[in-house]
Amino acid sequence: MNFLSEEQQAWKDSARRWVDREIGREYIRKCDMDRAFPFEAYEKAAKLGFHSLLVPEADGGDGGDVFSYALLCEALSCYGVDFSVAIAGGIFTAMNLSLHGTEGQKQRFLKPFMRGEIRFPISMSEPNAGSDVANVQTRAERVDDDYVVNGQKLWCSGAGNRGAVIVMLVRTASTPDKRDGLSVLIVPNDLPGLTIRPLQTLARRSVVTTEIFLDNVRVPAANMLGAPGEGFKIIAGEHLALERVAVAASYVGNAQGAVDDALAYAQQRVQFGKPIYEFQVIRHMLADMQTQTDAARLITYRAADLAARGLPCRKEVAMAKLFASETLQTVTRQGMQILGGYGMTPEGDMERYFREGMQSTVGGGTSQIQRTIIAQEMRV
Repeated sequence: MNFLSEEQQAWKDSARRWVDREIGREYIRKCDMDRAFPFEAYEKAAKLGFHSLLVPEADGGDGGDVFSYALLCEALSCYGVDFSVAIAGGIFTAMNLSLHGTEGQKQRFLKPFMRGEIRFPISMSEPNAGSDVANVQTRAERVDDDYVVNGQKLWCSGAGNRGAVIVMLVRTASTPDKRDGLSVLIVPNDLPGLTIRPLQTLARRSVVTTEIFLDNVRVPAANMLGAPGEGFKIIAGEHLALERVAVAASYVGNAQGAVDDALAYAQQRVQFGKPIYEFQVIRHMLADMQTQTDAARLITYRAADLAARGLPCRKEVAMAKLFASETLQTVTRQGMQILGGYGMTPEGDMERYFREGMQSTVGGGTSQIQRTIIAQEMRV
């Protein structure tokens, strides 16, 4: 049974064809090896209208839904999650800016984003605020027409890239409930007092994960997204749900890519006089890999469908993120076994998939946090 409409299937297929025909795995591999952002592909994607997908028509966008966005992320990830993050990672931020931004913000940031001129990295985490996002300590004090920001942010992917405009969660007030004192500032990455340090991480080599230091950085008060104190709702509520749908779909896309590569290799690699696919142990590994990937796809589609219809889906989104990430980790580990020594080289691509799999159960909320959310939502 195909759970996609003809239109949805055509959208997903067209995005996948674009990756194969216009981008190619060699380009994606080179960006990873060189730790280089895929600017050329990013600009091509913008010209195709990918960046406008979730922006309402009233703001010049396509008015697409979350399910279409999930299908795009799945298709873009066939040769690695990092590529999907680079191309599509700011799309749901654009939707949030459309929902909560002023007309001035839309003109200064949303329009250039849809043209492919700027990027929207998200900065939530800090040394002492990861899963406990409400514990953000980076302080923004109102001084005349600016906010003066001091603090340190961590694990922000893409903040150092050309044209990056950081959507940053900061503390603007001390309140009994820590969540009530959080706000969101739009912070261009070239402001004085802002220092961005690239981190040599296992994955995210193309987008590049960074650490950010803020020393009396003056951000115009006009760059406040939403009202002061709405930061937790905008970022930890609306944003995280969409992010986890997107990354779950990306993990599914990359898992399918790993299965496809492992299958192709097993049919071509000859040992003991026959393709290794003829050995039952390899066939069974591939069967398990495809079964688990299909299960991850279905649970992700369920979460995306609920989110697209505006229905409560906190549990389903957490389940999708949990299962899809652990599936990617398992499938790529098995893929490494099938490819053997060839899987250890960058040219084999599987080692990149494997690194993405190892990162997937940590980034965007750990597997332990997802299980905690699921358990909380199960309570009667």
